[in-house]
Amino acid sequence: MARFISFEGIDGSGKSTQARMLAERLRTAGRDVVLTREPGGSPGAEEIRALLLRGEADRWSAETEILLFTAARRDHLERTIRPALGRGATVVTDRFADSTRVYQGITRGDLRAIVDRLHALMIGVEPDLTFVIDIAPETGLARAAARKDGEQRFEGMGLAMQRAMRAGFRALAQDFPDRVRIIDGDRPPEAIAAEIAGLMA
Repeated sequence: MARFISFEGIDGSGKSTQARMLAERLRTAGRDVVLTREPGGSPGAEEIRALLLRGEADRWSAETEILLFTAARRDHLERTIRPALGRGATVVTDRFADSTRVYQGITRGDLRAIVDRLHALMIGVEPDLTFVIDIAPETGLARAAARKDGEQRFEGMGLAMQRAMRAGFRALAQDFPDRVRIIDGDRPPEAIAAEIAGLMA
């Protein structure tokens, strides 16, 4: 049975590690799994990723970011997510629309209504289950800064931004109680992965 699973959280939360661990666990169990990410996940969306995640923190306004993220997400949906779900695969994505709801919709202005309208118009899909890996902003920012991968535009917005994003991600559980699960990320990766596996059952 096709399932669409997303991982969310602040920068450095460990969500990418957990997405990968879940995909590996499901593959070992014999499932057809597509592990993907946002922004990105398709050739066109990966090109937009470079525009969004590199450069100075003030490179784009929040409104422009919403349009770019939505364009990348639409291409990702058309070329990767829908085909995989259509053949019955499980799609595990490192970020989806909830990141835009938090990053651009809440923490960079009162733009959530715009994000939701664009999402309804151009995407119209929500994950079946979303895991928010919750961690202290100080810890996440230190981890993200240590990566030195050149994709640290949002980390450059500082600790206050990370704190606002954490609050925004935690609030998703109230907005979408049927699909969002908050996971304590301040534990060994194996312990977090075991909890996630239990919630998948």
